[in-house]
Amino acid sequence: MGSSAVTETLHALGVDPATPVTLVQFSSAFCTPCRVTRRVLADVAGLVDGVTHLEVDAESHLDALRALDIGRTPTTLVVAGDRIVQRAAGVPVKAQVLAAVAAAR
Repeated sequence: MGSSAVTETLHALGVDPATPVTLVQFSSAFCTPCRVTRRVLADVAGLVDGVTHLEVDAESHLDALRALDIGRTPTTLVVAGDRIVQRAAGVPVKAQVLAAVAAAR
């Protein structure tokens, strides 16, 4: 998939390219690790200026999962503007998220 298609998919999910860093979390309703991930990402977004957290219900966005090659929940994309600069599956460690955000700026 070309970068313009990725950009279109991110925009359709609610990523604002004017935001310096967006943490896009793909979750599902009965996913316990997703709840932990939500707390970690929301905490980082609350600590660092210019960072937002956007949670996406995977089951409601199957086309986006395919387009962005998301295979499981939770998966987090670190998006700088409108470019995916890092991705991780599973529950992230807060220090890792902070490092990824710092690298994305």
